[in-house]
Amino acid sequence: MDNNKRIRRKVRNAYVISTVSIALVLFLLGSVGYLILGAMGATQRLEESMTVYVMLRDDVTPEASEALSKKLSANEAVREVHFIGKDAAAEEFKEYLGDDFVEFLEQNPLPDSYELRLNAGASDKETISALEKEVSQWEGVAEVVYQRGVLEQIGQNINKFNMILLLFGGTLLIIALILLNNTIRVTIFSKRYIINTMKLVGATKWFIMRPFLASSVWQGLAAGAGASALFGVALYGLSAALPELTTLAAMTKAMIIVGSMMAGGVALALLFTAVSVNRFVDMRSDKIHLY
Repeated sequence: MDNNKRIRRKVRNAYVISTVSIALVLFLLGSVGYLILGAMGATQRLEESMTVYVMLRDDVTPEASEALSKKLSANEAVREVHFIGKDAAAEEFKEYLGDDFVEFLEQNPLPDSYELRLNAGASDKETISALEKEVSQWEGVAEVVYQRGVLEQIGQNINKFNMILLLFGGTLLIIALILLNNTIRVTIFSKRYIINTMKLVGATKWFIMRPFLASSVWQGLAAGAGASALFGVALYGLSAALPELTTLAAMTKAMIIVGSMMAGGVALALLFTAVSVNRFVDMRSDKIHLY
């Protein structure tokens, strides 16, 4: 009787440890996923902050200027088009210099221009160079101006950052899967004699696996709920220091991560439980104690 209680206690403890381990791994993966989503958003905002100026000739007519605006807006690389008149440009430049250069020169040398905000995927060097070449040939355009050095630096930094995130996320995922596999296999190992007894009485493979798979679903849900709770506590702590994390976009990302952790917990528990149980079912009875 005492031996049976001890066995049940060991099985229960193994189940609890397995569930906690899955929850911690899911929490770690979810946190990294949230950071990756945030980094992707920051990368997109950085790319969209790239500005291109289209300088117009002095003799361009209002009609021609309006036609240019429509052509620029229709370009798939352009997200926003904002007209800057020469007087408005002079006022901005005067504030920057702290002196009225128009009065000193007795004329305003700045042209009318269009400020272009580009789409995130159109901020690479090749796309902007192609846009510059195309727009420069349009009637009424004097020149296209943008910061080439800044563009190249942004592109290099984004590529390095994305590579680091990819390597880090991939490495963590592999480690997490190995840990989950080992944890669930140890849990099934504690029930290997039960599996062997069911085999000896003629139970089919599906009959043996069914209760383990059902249990793994609840285990995955419990692990996902635990990971989600930890993730929520972590976000609550971060939001106190960084209030911008409470924005709608940030909360949407958080809900995506929570849903992924719940679904991932069930999927991973099912997968590794099925593999482990199948291994013990196929194992010879005289070898099961050696595993």
